[in-house]
Amino acid sequence: MSTSSWTWRYEPEGTDVEQAETFTSQSDAESWLGEAWRRLAEAGVTGVTLLQDGKKVYGPMPLSE
Repeated sequence: MSTSSWTWRYEPEGTDVEQAETFTSQSDAESWLGEAWRRLAEAGVTGVTLLQDGKKVYGPMPLSE
């Protein structure tokens, strides 16, 4: 059984922010974003796209209150 890899792509692409870790579930990825979105926004990330094994699941989703 293969395990999916869940990651976030930051918008605009090329934003100079350390990439998030790779997650083993969508839930883990979304929980992490819930804790990290303010830090990302302060660093210049304007939105995020969720990827599963490199394929777009949803997004870009804006990072704003």
